[in-house]
Amino acid sequence: MSTTAPAKEASPGLRMALDYGPLAVFFAANLLAGKLHLPNMVDSLARVLIATAAFMVATFVAILVSHIKTGRISPMLWITGGLVLVFGGLTLYFRDDTFIKVKPTIVYAMFSAILGFGLATGRPLLQSLLEGAYPGLSAEGWRKLTINWTGFFAGMAVLNELVWRNTSWDFWVGFKLWGAVPLTLLFAIANVPMLLRHGLTTEKEAPVPPEG
Repeated sequence: MSTTAPAKEASPGLRMALDYGPLAVFFAANLLAGKLHLPNMVDSLARVLIATAAFMVATFVAILVSHIKTGRISPMLWITGGLVLVFGGLTLYFRDDTFIKVKPTIVYAMFSAILGFGLATGRPLLQSLLEGAYPGLSAEGWRKLTINWTGFFAGMAVLNELVWRNTSWDFWVGFKLWGAVPLTLLFAIANVPMLLRHGLTTEKEAPVPPEG
């Protein structure tokens, strides 16, 4: 009789690699593409297409590694990974960087809307997304954390729109790695004192929502 193997807990390092590894590949591919001279292609368009293709491949690899190493794929990785593949594909097909630039806005807005809906209906949707990864956190703690992340994601959606619409491709790529990621991590850390006041134990490191 065959049985399904139980899911394994990903280590903090593996979680970080799965969430932010594809973004690092995106940044590195864009940097390296800038040093290439490809015939019959506009330099800036070549960088967009190469970096986007690398991002898509790295995202697919992250999903595959998650399945192999942990026996499962988290809801957040499904959502963000799926959107990378869809909007990356549109970018490559139409040869237009607008699609990949607007993808983080949609990711952030989607998470904000999902969490806001959970607040309005009294459903702990953030707890479902993070799969109870904050041990000991009370219902009130989850509610406050949900409020905080809802506002953060809404703000990040607006910020991404402002950045990509008013800056260059290279600046926006750099912002994704050196701006959005640190902001997300710092915001997660800033919530820790509140979480500790509402029952969070420190038995294990809990994941944070990924960068868009």
